Amino acid sequence: MNTVRDALVIAHRNIIRIRRVPDVMAFVLIQPLMFVLLFAYVFGGSIDIPGGNYREFLIAGIFAQTVVFGATFTGAGLAEDLQKGLINRFRSLPMSRSAVVAGRTASDVVYNALSILVMSVAGLIVGWRIRGSALDAIAGFALLLFFSYAFSWVMACVGLLVPTPEVVNNASFVILFPLTFIANTFVPSDNLPGVLRTIAEWNPISTLTHAVRVKFGNIPAGTPDPSAWPLQNSVLYSLIWAIALIVIFAPIATRLYQRAGAR
Repeated sequence: MNTVRDALVIAHRNIIRIRRVPDVMAFVLIQPLMFVLLFAYVFGGSIDIPGGNYREFLIAGIFAQTVVFGATFTGAGLAEDLQKGLINRFRSLPMSRSAVVAGRTASDVVYNALSILVMSVAGLIVGWRIRGSALDAIAGFALLLFFSYAFSWVMACVGLLVPTPEVVNNASFVILFPLTFIANTFVPSDNLPGVLRTIAEWNPISTLTHAVRVKFGNIPAGTPDPSAWPLQNSVLYSLIWAIALIVIFAPIATRLYQRAGAR
């Protein structure tokens, strides 16, 4: 119980930064808006989605990409706290050792929720619509946030291993760009050649995107069912990945935090 309370205090401390640090607010609110508008109008007339609207196809992919990139807040924030010596200060307080990392990952859920809200409004402006039920839509948004929370634990490990926030950002983009682009985020995976298509079909970002499209009712009528098992079971596959990331990386991040603070 003390761990939960301490983690909530740390999460509140991180959330306060949204209104106090302008560049955080810009990343949370302006970047997702820019992605929606640029991709909708730059690629909107260039990619054909048989029987459907590219902008409706696009929004789920941007959702998935943004929440994964949003997880870099965790890594950069922990690296900054470590660099400034705050980790040592936290260690001197009578608080749970895992609370700092848990609070950081929890606060990033709030960041991503704000990003999704902004993207949803922008998507509605450019022509995106939720065509499924309200319950399915809620499930789609919840899946996005849960996956982003799980991925935050991966970024927490990165943030505790590298020396500065700048290195976290550079290392994250090297990993996340291929992960989000070799997928069905912006083009159908059927359009990709050979090996890249196979990678995209098993890529958890693809399954997350497909699951969200299904929940939002953005799969065009008459679209054949996917042939790859992960896409056939996209919700299950995405949940398996999310749970596996938490189970594997949460203990590692906690251990790295304890070692980092001891340096």
